[in-house]
Amino acid sequence: MEFGAKDTEIGAFGGTDVVKDSTTATFKVDVLDASNTVPVVVDFWAPWCGPCKQLTPLIEKLVRGYRGKVRLVKVNVDENQAISAQLRIQSLPTVYAFRDGQPVDGFVGVQPESTIKAFIDRLVADDAEVGIAELLKTGEDLLEQDDLQSAAEIFASILQEDRTNAEALAGLASCYMKSGDVARAKQTLALVPPDKREMPVVKSIEAALQLAERSADTGELDELKKRVAENPKDFQARLDLAVGLGASDERQDALELLLDLVRIDRKWNDEAARKQLLQFFDAWGQKEPLVAEGRRRLSSILFS
Repeated sequence: MEFGAKDTEIGAFGGTDVVKDSTTATFKVDVLDASNTVPVVVDFWAPWCGPCKQLTPLIEKLVRGYRGKVRLVKVNVDENQAISAQLRIQSLPTVYAFRDGQPVDGFVGVQPESTIKAFIDRLVADDAEVGIAELLKTGEDLLEQDDLQSAAEIFASILQEDRTNAEALAGLASCYMKSGDVARAKQTLALVPPDKREMPVVKSIEAALQLAERSADTGELDELKKRVAENPKDFQARLDLAVGLGASDERQDALELLLDLVRIDRKWNDEAARKQLLQFFDAWGQKEPLVAEGRRRLSSILFS
């Protein structure tokens, strides 16, 4: 199954100009409301302020360079004394940054270009992290609903911004795996950087892929059930049946088989049953209630 990617620019601002003048009457719309969508930098200035004439063109140039990921709103304090009094502007120039309707950062006076750029970089980076977190949540929700195409488009849009995002790579790999394309899922997961491979979301899809590959070698479930019924001491048949059941989403039955096997002979085949349980826990993820139950029961057996 091929998954396409939408041309999504995270935090992008529409086609209108990213620099504008505002007044007390329009401040709510221009700044407070707008900052719910994209960070807004507000430059408070006055015509008589010499340093303002140095700072304003510099901020304008820098903001335009971010291609819509941040806006600049300019407020003439002489003409808009109510809003400057409300925000307690005491020196000029004063610059505030707004996000979600609230001031989150700022500075007073002329600053070097490098300082202003770092100021905007922090603002944009924080906003991008929030945006990516929201996109990841949306992608995960769609994945749980088995809307694989939409979920894949979300994860792919994140990877357009950050090709090493481990959560997005794991999510896209999950889409491929759920669609039956195990080979593409493995290729996608291989792109996760080495220093991020221990993240729970990565380990979960990695374990699920290993489980999917193992389940293909366990034989027909009915035949395995027959073998276990005829010979309860056929531990390999028990293990293979548990793997097959787990891969078929018959998780409770798989859990019970493996816990019984640990209880009967925990050291069999180099603790194969315990290791298989741990792989299940990784593959199923922390949202699965059986994981907490299984870990508790396994500990009770091991330490009894």
